[in-house]
Amino acid sequence: MASTYVNNLRLNEMATGDASGSWGTNTNTNLEIIGQATAWGTRAIANASTDNITIADGALDADRCLGLKLTGGGQACTVTLLPNTSSKTWFMYNATSYTLTFTCGSGANVAILAGQTKIIATDGLGSGGVVHDLLTAVNLAGTTQTAAVTAQGTLTVGVDDTGYDVQFFGATSGKSLLWDESADSLIVTGTTTLVGTTNLDAVDIDGATQIDATVSVGVDDTGYDVKFFGATSGKSLLWDESADSLIVTGTTTLVGTTNLDAVDIDGATQIDATVSVGVDDTGYDVKFFGATSGSYMLWDESADSLLVSGASVKVAGKESIYIPATAMYPSTTNGSSTLTQVETTALRPDLMALDFATGADEFAQFSIAFPKSWNEGTVTFQPFWTVTGTNTGTVAWGLSGISVPSDGSINTAFGTTVVCTALAFSGTSNDLMVSVESGAVTIAGSPAANDMCFFQVSRDVSADSQSGDARLLGIKVFFTTDSANDA
Repeated sequence: MASTYVNNLRLNEMATGDASGSWGTNTNTNLEIIGQATAWGTRAIANASTDNITIADGALDADRCLGLKLTGGGQACTVTLLPNTSSKTWFMYNATSYTLTFTCGSGANVAILAGQTKIIATDGLGSGGVVHDLLTAVNLAGTTQTAAVTAQGTLTVGVDDTGYDVQFFGATSGKSLLWDESADSLIVTGTTTLVGTTNLDAVDIDGATQIDATVSVGVDDTGYDVKFFGATSGKSLLWDESADSLIVTGTTTLVGTTNLDAVDIDGATQIDATVSVGVDDTGYDVKFFGATSGSYMLWDESADSLLVSGASVKVAGKESIYIPATAMYPSTTNGSSTLTQVETTALRPDLMALDFATGADEFAQFSIAFPKSWNEGTVTFQPFWTVTGTNTGTVAWGLSGISVPSDGSINTAFGTTVVCTALAFSGTSNDLMVSVESGAVTIAGSPAANDMCFFQVSRDVSADSQSGDARLLGIKVFFTTDSANDA
């Protein structure tokens, strides 16, 4: 009768009369195999998607070792444990860089991650065999672990309604994380940093808390009240979920960009930065009510206009004042003609004019006490004039100024003359001509509130081509205010 290898270790089971002369050798081999089955061995995994670990019949083989270190490989691999009729236990150490999945039949498999060790066993049930993970459920009651522990699956302490304290100590004395089973609470003694999504049903925070991600309370259409108390009794910030409103009891200070869809302010509000309502080309109405019924100021965004009801408003900005020729006088030196009254046609407008000749530059003067709302800056001017004849030549007018304060010397030179663009006369006698607004005229001196400003207007004959006298009817002076009134 021939030897057989039907035992789990694949020992040589010799029949009666078998192995004549070599029985001792076979026995010794069997003993060595038994010894190997309790030893540590190394096995190289093929660089393939599948490989086999096969326990050899009646011969020494590292695949039989109780503790087996698996090396090599170059990819994830499914390893079949053969023969599938053997019931065997291994301490499998995956020393490769890839996941190894162990199978022996159509039953359950066990995956061992790279660098992981597991105790597995085959049930020897042939084609339907199962590979068992013997440490899927481990009771560590009463044990102490002093080395690093890696858990690759669910860690359960106790059972539902019967728990145990779990405490993790930190590097600093007195710092720990404690699950207190009797209080059903998690107690952190130290700093708590939450990264990612954290769902907390109830939180009692008694110290400083830093949150570096989004905080959500409730879910869309199901919220909860959130209240922050201040240092003063009765002061708080409350999100009232039932009213869908934020209630501030105390002073509100907004720093940075704040987007508010609807705001109802019942007390004094101080804003220390720019207030923008809407964006360019998409605005909203803004309405300010007064103390009197029916009095308000409204920015009507649909009409692009500011409406004032029950009061008047004056806006600081560009203003003008008209100085007629009747308020001017010829300069003593190279002066224009004296004021002349000219009749156009009986019972039609008479002209009150100063005539400026063609032979040389001539001058006239006037003065203005600007309002206090003037920003004491530059001015511009616009001449109103006509010509005695019909020549179509151009006329160019100039203006210069000097500011004199109280107790200051009037005997001071005018500033630089600015000449407006020469304008051609129409050619029709007594036609009104209005020159374009000049460039900026800098008033000499140091203009200030309550100064008297003296101006000198001139005809610049070198810049025009008009052969006849130019008649100045008046000048419009433009200036800028920086307040709504003189208060």
